[in-house]
Amino acid sequence: MDPFGLKLIFFTALVFIPLERLFALHPRKVFRRDWGNDLIFLLLNSVLIKLGLLAIVVAVIFAAAWIVPASFQTMVGGRPYWVQIPAVILLSGLGFYWTHRMFHVVPWLWNFHAIHHTIEELDWLAATRVHPVDQILTKGVSLIPVFALGFSGWAIGVYALLYHWQSVLIHSNVRLGFGPLRFLFASPEFHHWHHSNHREARDRNFAGQLSFLDALLGSLHLPRGQTPTTYGLDCSDKRIALRQIRMNAEG
Repeated sequence: MDPFGLKLIFFTALVFIPLERLFALHPRKVFRRDWGNDLIFLLLNSVLIKLGLLAIVVAVIFAAAWIVPASFQTMVGGRPYWVQIPAVILLSGLGFYWTHRMFHVVPWLWNFHAIHHTIEELDWLAATRVHPVDQILTKGVSLIPVFALGFSGWAIGVYALLYHWQSVLIHSNVRLGFGPLRFLFASPEFHHWHHSNHREARDRNFAGQLSFLDALLGSLHLPRGQTPTTYGLDCSDKRIALRQIRMNAEG
């Protein structure tokens, strides 16, 4: 049993710390400011988020048994993996995009999501600074269609693995260009703009995996040859996020 995912944390650090030393986008210490704070987020959130997602998945499976014909679920789950995996990525990517966008647009949802945007020094560990409500709802909505429609556990598992590594990658402090593929798949360059406090990039680049969704839905900001220089929130949003963090700690 490894409820905190310590083995995965160790392996992720083993991969990304050297990468950030070799291909750093910005000069950054390994133990940068707020590093310990984000480690606490990682350890505490791991169990809460897993429990919340488990509750959503169980509810979806029971509801789908009443709503979705078993024959249809069997047909979906019986498709070749090369069909299932892209379909899972697309369906989950759409769910992630719209839920993430709502967390920026709806004020009471933004109160939770603002915590993630207090990050001022992006690296591999920065992805863990999240409110559990934010992650449970965003990931939960993303997973609802794939569990309800009957995609195989193996295909969903592959997606979950890809999601983890891409989430770490796009937050990491690496100078890595995807070339023309940057308009198809989310890259560090793409997501760093989402976290920047540059006015022209505000509320842009919502996709977690598929950047072409932002291109199709009018929210893409990916200027060629430019890199964000500063990250974080303005003063009013930062006060909201810090108040939410204090409330969580006291609760």
